[in-house]
Amino acid sequence: MTPEALSSLLDYHYWARDRLLEAVERLTPGQFRQDLGNSFDSIRGTLVHLVSAERAWCLRWRGESSGGHLEPTDFETVGEVRARWLKEEAQVREFVEQLGADGINLVFRYRQFDGKPRNSVFWHMLQHVVNHATYHRGQVTTMLRQLGAQPPKSQDLIAFYGLPDRRLAPYEGAVAKLE
Repeated sequence: MTPEALSSLLDYHYWARDRLLEAVERLTPGQFRQDLGNSFDSIRGTLVHLVSAERAWCLRWRGESSGGHLEPTDFETVGEVRARWLKEEAQVREFVEQLGADGINLVFRYRQFDGKPRNSVFWHMLQHVVNHATYHRGQVTTMLRQLGAQPPKSQDLIAFYGLPDRRLAPYEGAVAKLE
């Protein structure tokens, strides 16, 4: 794994988050909080879970206790969730930048929520954060459809890589021709 690849993965993660939040912002407050019988009951609950998980990982990387999960009831609006997530994004990006190229291969020792000790390579954990969010963004997309709301356009990684500012110029000489 390279620092550039991790940076690109984070860029994707926050791009997809922003697409999802734009779709969720069109909901009524009641729809945002409506219990839809999913893992974290509502869209609000699922989004707060994502922010909370990202916060917990960043605190672990800094050697701090997570202090428990954030409470959905502390977030009345999508704007409040977005503001908190932007704060967490800044902390994650700052941490990754401070680690540098050599740091992404460090093994971190931490405790899981059940108290069990665990060791993981940093870049594995960061990939987990993005993969975890992808799973739950899919759940929110389904919940939006359950509510009759318009889900976001594609949040796929390949769509992100196809954006105009992410063209294939650096790889043009290595294009494979498939028949």
